[in-house]
Parts: sequence; structure tokens; C-alpha cells
Amino acid sequence: MHKLYYGIGACSFVPHAALEVIREATGEAYETQLVKLNRKEQATPEFLALNPNGQVPVLVVDGKPVTQIVAICDYLDRKYPQVNLMPADPWRRTEAMSLLAWMNNSVHPTFTHVFMPDKFTDNPEAQAELKRFNTAGYRALLERIQGMVAPADPWLFGDKLSFLDIYALVLFRWGGLAGIDPDTLPQYKAFVERVAKVPAVATALAREGAPLNMYRKPA
Repeated sequence: MHKLYYGIGACSFVPHAALEVIREATGEAYETQLVKLNRKEQATPEFLALNPNGQVPVLVVDGKPVTQIVAICDYLDRKYPQVNLMPADPWRRTEAMSLLAWMNNSVHPTFTHVFMPDKFTDNPEAQAELKRFNTAGYRALLERIQGMVAPADPWLFGDKLSFLDIYALVLFRWGGLAGIDPDTLPQYKAFVERVAKVPAVATALAREGAPLNMYRKPA
């Protein structure tokens, strides 16, 4: 039995939705544990015993915790290769892993500088500048992803939904939190709406209860 520790709207949505895809395909159940990030539950001694980094996701496998999106996705793909959450062909799988790593180590941290600039400096003026500078950078990255998803037929790596499609949904949703109007990325928006309609993804979205569109127009 797998147990996923996740936060609402966090990057942990990638394995959350993937576990639903796996459950639907294989019938194998899993457990979830909500970590209330706004209440700092990720900093409790109990959670830090699972992940000293104080981050979600954590996937517990036979009592052993696995952390980091790329490692968790790699494990799930190798455990359930028949579900095709990554391409089976070695070269295509490498391409997908490269893109997954880029989303995780480049796009994701750029958003972190927008959403949590206090992690990088305690100077309010510096925080404001970090947010301003990285918002522009994040938009540029979303535009790059829009160029990738625009020709997807129907998904980034063919006819099988992958971790990459789910991560693209997460990063798009965060654009709204960064003040980026989703209507200014119409092809990306259409792709994400298509991902959200996949029954397993829709189930995970409903469990988390966070809206797909996080954008709020300035007053």
C-alpha cells in the first residue's frame, strides 16, 4: 500500500493524480494524508521525521518514505510500467525525464521566488524585487510550455497521459497565483482544461478542492 502526503494545490498534485490514474488502471488502492501547508504542518516533528526538508510530496512505500517529484515519478513509472505514465521507448523516456527535471528544477523554483520570496531574503524591498523580476521570468517559462503543449495530440508524449501533462497543469495553475491572467495563454489554458477532464485527474482535483483557475483580477 502506498500513502501519499500532499498539500492542496502544491506540486504533490502530480503524484496524487498519477496514483488515481494507477488506481483506475490497476485497481490498486492508495492512502492520502493532507498536510496543511498554511498551518505549517510540514514543519512538525512528525512530518520532519518523514522528510527533513519539510516539503510535500512524500510517498511512503512499505513504511519507507520517498521524497522529490522526479524520484517519486520514476518509482511509480517503474512500479507500474503498464500504465504508461512515461514513454516506454528508452529515448522517448529520456526526453520525458529531461522535461520533467526542467519543470522541477527550473520552472518550479522560479515560481517559488514569486510566491515565497521570504525564503530567500528577509529584506522587504528585496522581496518585492524578487517577486517582480521572477514573475516576468515565470511568464516567459509558461509561454515556452504553451509552445510545447499547443501541438500536443492529445498529450505531450502521444496518446497516453503522463506525469508531464499533470505537472503542466500545476504550473499553469500557479500562474494565476503569480498574477498571470490565464486568458493570455489560450493554447495552454485549453490544454490544461483537457487534462482536468481526464476522470482520474478530475477525482484528484475534487479531493483537493482547489480551483483550476487561481487568478484574481486586480481591484
